[in-house]
Amino acid sequence: MAGEGKVAIVTGAGTGIGRATCLRLAERGWRVVVNYSRSEAEANDTAAECMRRGGEAMAFKANVAEDSDCRRLADAALERWGRIDGLVNNAGITKVAAGHDLDALSAEDFHNIYAINVVGAYQMTRAVAPAMKRGGKGSIVNVSSIVGLVGGGSSTAYAASKGALNTLTLALARGLAPEIRVNALCPSFVETRWVTGKMSAEAYARAKSAVEEVAPLRRICMPEDVAESAVWFLEGGELVTGEVLIIDGGIHLFSLGAAYRR
Repeated sequence: MAGEGKVAIVTGAGTGIGRATCLRLAERGWRVVVNYSRSEAEANDTAAECMRRGGEAMAFKANVAEDSDCRRLADAALERWGRIDGLVNNAGITKVAAGHDLDALSAEDFHNIYAINVVGAYQMTRAVAPAMKRGGKGSIVNVSSIVGLVGGGSSTAYAASKGALNTLTLALARGLAPEIRVNALCPSFVETRWVTGKMSAEAYARAKSAVEEVAPLRRICMPEDVAESAVWFLEGGELVTGEVLIIDGGIHLFSLGAAYRR
């Protein structure tokens, strides 16, 4: 298998995109560190399912906003398996706030969101880079969002943080070459608990229908779609770095801004 014996850390991996990525890696023989900050039961379940699917895995609690936690997370992978080949920076938070309501977000909200979505990705990259360089190669995947390119989404602070993450991806791709490749994924509306938990069932159904109507491929993005691309960046794409890949069923081909105002 392509990932046989390799080690990856996936942050925010108890549910959704992180979980799907862990499971796909496990199926391909990777050893996986399932990071979580709050979802302990879900992370333990993800790790157990990874092992049932043929990989090795362990759940590890760490808050990526804390540099010391990022270093502990990297050290745990090295202590267990002696190497780090891949990192998926998937941990992310938001605060739901209408874009027209400028009083809905405070400076503290921006700081909190950036601490996880941007600074956390940077700190995790810094924590794993020495091991990757010692190994001669490595791949880092930042899970961003289409709203980082077009605005909109759950809040202005969230969209701004994902725009910053995209730029961070480009800067790190330059700075860490040639040993380490750094790329980003920009999915659109993804069917996860992270999304459905932020709106009513009726609102979610309306949003899903609207995206499916606009998307040329006529379906929304699933966690497995993002996981597939993340794993490709980890295992393949040997000449690909600094790429910001849109995963949206083709919505960006048409009314890009309008499609993401919801």
